[in-house]
Amino acid sequence: MICIDGLVKKFGERIAVDNLNLTINQGETFGLLGPNGAGKTTTIRILTMLTRPTAGTITLNGWRLPQDELAVKSIIGVVPQHFNLDIDLTARENLNLHGRLHHMPHGLREERVEELLDYVELKERGNDMVNKFSGGMKRRLMIARALLHKPQILFLDEPTVGLDPQVRRRLWDLIRRMNADGLTVLLTTHYIEEAQNLCARVAIMEKGRLIALNTPVALCERLGKFVVEWNESEGMQYRFFTNRTEAAAFAGTLSVNATLRDTNLEDVFVELTGRRVSG
Repeated sequence: MICIDGLVKKFGERIAVDNLNLTINQGETFGLLGPNGAGKTTTIRILTMLTRPTAGTITLNGWRLPQDELAVKSIIGVVPQHFNLDIDLTARENLNLHGRLHHMPHGLREERVEELLDYVELKERGNDMVNKFSGGMKRRLMIARALLHKPQILFLDEPTVGLDPQVRRRLWDLIRRMNADGLTVLLTTHYIEEAQNLCARVAIMEKGRLIALNTPVALCERLGKFVVEWNESEGMQYRFFTNRTEAAAFAGTLSVNATLRDTNLEDVFVELTGRRVSG
């Protein structure tokens, strides 16, 4: 569905994306992880035609960029990180406007608007002005807008940033439902738990380069399934183990209180880069 080969993006002398090679399968929920400046948002901007690559080839469902931009626009939906709804319109009017921009016939557009308002659980608020909506409601409306023309690929750039945990999990359920309906989803996120819960595979980027690619489970097992962490004068210390018995035995030898827990993707990232994933 998405093939990226030798992608490079430079801003002057700075390399934002450095020879990225990546294939994302049809119907997959795929996550891009990395700290600010890692290159993940730049990659999304290139895939969604908001900026041009310096080098490399990109194919989306058989269409190439930049040669087939119009065709690609018809098969992708985009939910940007920042809210960009028209707050002077109602939810229903926002969706209708988007449908007009995609030249959807009136009858089909009206039917699709109602279908999606119901899908994102906003039907009862369809005639309310968007400036009255909470952050979670705005995000759901943006997802509905991105789905209006029935795209085959959905790009989500930090879809739950700034939302409280309860609203975030509600959006997770919506993303799972979209993927179950056959949609290919590419998301960027700073939230480790989000990537582990939603993504079949994740790629970790650092300074524009791809430094790890696999399933969340496989990436964690690379270090060890379990980690013991304890605090010393120089800071928090970690040691990884393949099984819980070995981890518990080691924790018992320490003279300070230690925590034994499952390894997570943030552990993987810290071990690979020495940096924490943070917003």
